[in-house]
Amino acid sequence: MTTVTLPALSPPPGRYAVAPGRSFVELTAYYGPLATLRHRVTLTGASLTVPESETETESETETESETQSLDERPVFRFDFARPMKASLVSEHVEPLADGRHVQLIADLDVRGVAFPVLLRLRVVRCAEGRLLVVGAARLPYRLLRRATGFRLPRLRPATRLRLLLAAEFA
Repeated sequence: MTTVTLPALSPPPGRYAVAPGRSFVELTAYYGPLATLRHRVTLTGASLTVPESETETESETETESETQSLDERPVFRFDFARPMKASLVSEHVEPLADGRHVQLIADLDVRGVAFPVLLRLRVVRCAEGRLLVVGAARLPYRLLRRATGFRLPRLRPATRLRLLLAAEFA
């Protein structure tokens, strides 16, 4: 089993955080093609953990290999404040073919309920110890509201939400 890594321009193993003022998060509500609400969301914390890759030996069983590869995956975590008061934690990180994009299958935890999210990030810049990413996730508003109880203001109709984020991990 192969290990999952970030694109070729990934930072060295370690834990990275986003410095205050080095991120941007926006929540946009759409009703059909019209944007009915745009709100800047405060990112209270974000981290990226890049594990050290270890070489696998041939004597390991398949179960041990699966467990090891799960522990060796990079983990993204984003914590949001109002109006979402939620956290987004990646379950699976998959580099895409072009080497500049990463696809995250993550759980958006709103009020203790996990909602699955597909977040596609573009690696804008990667230097020694720094990683700048920009990405967006599309969320069906009705399903999110039913599953988690998250509601927009009554006078702001929506069919879908877009969560746009940019963060510089250092």
